Amino acid sequence: MEIVKGSGVIPGELLAKVNSPADLKNLKEEQLEQFCKELRQFIIDIVSTKGGHFGASLGVVELTTALHYIYNTPYDQLVWDVGHQAYGHKIITGRKDIFHTNRIYKGISGFPKRSESEYDTFGVGHSSTSIGAALGMAVASKYNNLKDKHHIAVIGDGSMTAGMAFEALNHAGVENADLLVVLNDNCMSIDPNVGALRDYLTDITTSHTYNKTKDKVWELLGKISKFGPNAQEIASKLENAVKTSLLKQSNLFESLKFRYFGPVDGHDVVRLAKIMRDLKDIPGPKILHVLTQKGKGYQFSEEGNPTVWHAPGLFNKDTGEIIKVIPTSPQPPKYQDVFGHTIVELAEKNKKIMGVTPAMPSGCSLNIMMKAMPDRAFDVGIAEQHAVTFSAGLATQGLIPFCNIYSSFMQRAYDQVVHDVALQNLKVVLCLDRGGLAGADGPTHHGAFDIAYFRCIPNMIVSAPMNEEELRNLMYTAQLDETPGSFSIRYPRGNGVMVNWKTPFQKIEIGKGRKIKDGKDLAILSLGHPGNLATIAIENLAKENINVAHYDLRFAKPIDEAMLHEVFTKYKKVITIEDGCIMGGVGSAVLEFMADNGYQAQVKRLGIPDKFIEHGEQSELYEECGFSPEQIYAEAKDLLLEKQKAKVG
Repeated sequence: MEIVKGSGVIPGELLAKVNSPADLKNLKEEQLEQFCKELRQFIIDIVSTKGGHFGASLGVVELTTALHYIYNTPYDQLVWDVGHQAYGHKIITGRKDIFHTNRIYKGISGFPKRSESEYDTFGVGHSSTSIGAALGMAVASKYNNLKDKHHIAVIGDGSMTAGMAFEALNHAGVENADLLVVLNDNCMSIDPNVGALRDYLTDITTSHTYNKTKDKVWELLGKISKFGPNAQEIASKLENAVKTSLLKQSNLFESLKFRYFGPVDGHDVVRLAKIMRDLKDIPGPKILHVLTQKGKGYQFSEEGNPTVWHAPGLFNKDTGEIIKVIPTSPQPPKYQDVFGHTIVELAEKNKKIMGVTPAMPSGCSLNIMMKAMPDRAFDVGIAEQHAVTFSAGLATQGLIPFCNIYSSFMQRAYDQVVHDVALQNLKVVLCLDRGGLAGADGPTHHGAFDIAYFRCIPNMIVSAPMNEEELRNLMYTAQLDETPGSFSIRYPRGNGVMVNWKTPFQKIEIGKGRKIKDGKDLAILSLGHPGNLATIAIENLAKENINVAHYDLRFAKPIDEAMLHEVFTKYKKVITIEDGCIMGGVGSAVLEFMADNGYQAQVKRLGIPDKFIEHGEQSELYEECGFSPEQIYAEAKDLLLEKQKAKVG
């Protein structure tokens, strides 16, 4: 028995012996079921006390085990989609002893990451990239004449709803490269899947005639080598018989020139291993349709709400009770919940308002509107590009769509924002949740770039609230008839700062900031939630008789020029603060104004530096990026110290 360093969790007897796929291959086939039980329990033990994504990884324990048992990873290239489900993969591939550091600052990533392990063949975090990446690897291997190399993409049915997945399937069908797509079908992404593809997959999995016939075909194809020289002809006849005689409609995947196998039980590890062993001998593009259950093997996740058990936080593994810290006093709400309740409140008064989200109704709290007004709120699946263009279409008909997309996911729809929304000057309200440093999800989910990439688009209003009241008022302002064009509102993950946040709506003048506090020594200009960090620093500076002015910009575009004229007329020392990339952000906008208007001042820009920031608690990442309250305080002192040195000199 081996005690995992630092975690206090003792792995099972078989798992204790496995530190690599090579070790896994030493197990007998009849031991795989027990190994899967131990792997599943290990994930439960760690995640219950450390947190992280849960249901997805439990659902693919058998699939993960079979893949590493049969294929020669990392020589054979295994690509995971999104990566929520890759915990078992990480444990098998040498990270068991450090798995307890998963998603913790300076620990291992919650997603596959190339710099972390040679077994992580492609960095992921956003959905629907696996097939395209694996196809690229397969074509490269074909070019390099590596005929014995296999390439496997594991993609969920939720990720399959995105356009990128179909673009890759369409391409793969004509390349004839050695590619296996494993469709992990659990009817879930984070929220329940929606759309025609879900219905299509359901039809396949419930067709008794289809399944019975495919089982017979599978038995014969599994023995293909025994047919001798006529194997291909026999296999072709069998497949054609299924298509023409029994299915009555062509299989979607086979129409894209993929050989389709399944559906098969994704929790029968021995059968999965046998199927994969056979598939290795079948050339060309193939798809294996595997049926799994999210949260499999843990009673409370199986019986509970799958969305809740996607990432439940800490929980009692014995009782299933999710552990929540009960505050002793009222707490501010999450920004996402302020959005969710406010859009319903506005929609009750304005019949033009619609809600749109790409597969994140719980994550962005649009589910509140979907429940209250199901005919006016739309989950369009994992399809950010479509979400934006769909919203643009609604806007052409006089409706006012609030399209809510995480900041880092909005990057996937940038062309649609430019071409379909801003270019046509359509009234679409883009609400960017998770703006700034998103925490433990890390660099794939940090919303670092939206201020910069929206600020350069004509007809785009770029705003960020400092608190819940400002979020409500920006939403209210955006839907008014007199408010022009495309309007973006970005706000962070997590809680705000106001307990009594549900205040009466007030219109905010577009491009108008507010002066929170006057001062004489220097000025701090903040955009969005980091203004609250600046407030703490300013209060601490005041204890040392340092008088700092504080301006809440509210808008990165149009920026409040009257306010900036006041600032640069009065102050020669200025600090800008934003929870976004420094390059091209609101600090850059302030410098542009200063240069264009001939002002001279010393401006210190604080924000996310020109590098990708790893995962950790938001407070840890604020510290790393240099705009925690303590560092704002230190920067202000340093600026003033330079001023004093200049006087002495």
